Amino acid sequence: MHITNFIRHHFRHFNAAALVDAADGYNKHLADGGKMMITLAGAMSTAEMGIQLAELIRQDKVQIISCTGANLEEDIFNLVAHDFYERVPHYRDLTAADEQALLARHMNRVTDTCIPEEEAMRRLEHSVLKFWEKADKAGESYFPHEFFYQILLSGELEQYYQIDPKNSWMLAAAEKNLPIICPGWEDSTLGNIYAGHVMTGDVKNVHTMRTGIQYMMYLADWYTNNATEESKVGFFQIGGGIAGDFPICVVPMLHQDLQRHEVPLWGYFCQISDSTTSYGSYSGAVPNEKITWGKLGEKTPKYIIESDATIVAPLVFAIVLGQ
Repeated sequence: MHITNFIRHHFRHFNAAALVDAADGYNKHLADGGKMMITLAGAMSTAEMGIQLAELIRQDKVQIISCTGANLEEDIFNLVAHDFYERVPHYRDLTAADEQALLARHMNRVTDTCIPEEEAMRRLEHSVLKFWEKADKAGESYFPHEFFYQILLSGELEQYYQIDPKNSWMLAAAEKNLPIICPGWEDSTLGNIYAGHVMTGDVKNVHTMRTGIQYMMYLADWYTNNATEESKVGFFQIGGGIAGDFPICVVPMLHQDLQRHEVPLWGYFCQISDSTTSYGSYSGAVPNEKITWGKLGEKTPKYIIESDATIVAPLVFAIVLGQ
């Protein structure tokens, strides 16, 4: 437990202390019989958050994930094309001409990391299209994450693995059949590609891919079946945006629209954010604002760590994993 001991000795005040409190609250929530949702905004998969997240999944320290479509696919991009990625540590100094040169080489930049289009995006498109077409012809429909699970569990991509597969959180999730919520999936590279294949007629029925409304219905039933006063569901939010805002709304929806008043509020809340605190933005709102929307309660344990998630999240997870 060298990392945990270091953190406990040095992280004593301000955001550092909030990190320790949030991690201890996470562990207490699980120890008390609770379940945990982790939400992933931003480019956490390209930041290789999977190194820790996959282990959390294997150790049953997260029971459901909500993420953007980019985080679904980018973990698999990294799995099959890592050796072709390029890091650009001087990204702040790039000129418009430098960026144009990267485009000409089909290198799509995410901060300091360039994702190779051919080896990552097109390689995965070639595989996933076969599964889309198969389901389409059979009149079946699946969620985006379910298509990825099918591909990963089929073994078709194993020949392309370029990282240790234990560091892929999507592979760990597939092996556990972990519930995933992916709102707004069409706002992703493969979401755009899917739309293109529907428009060209390769996929005949647009509804072969299940939608965000169906994800909300799926989440509503999952939450109703899993959240009890003895086993509440916690909410660990990395970043802001739709990955967090969409799933946290399920509780007021259950109460106000479905009259399922016996379902408890979220039992723990933590957000890692570098958004400026503001009551005009969701990402910058302090946790207490969520009380007025029927998401959290007055006594719900609440934490906010104002820092860079790529630095903070692995440290929180290290404490949760006892490292």
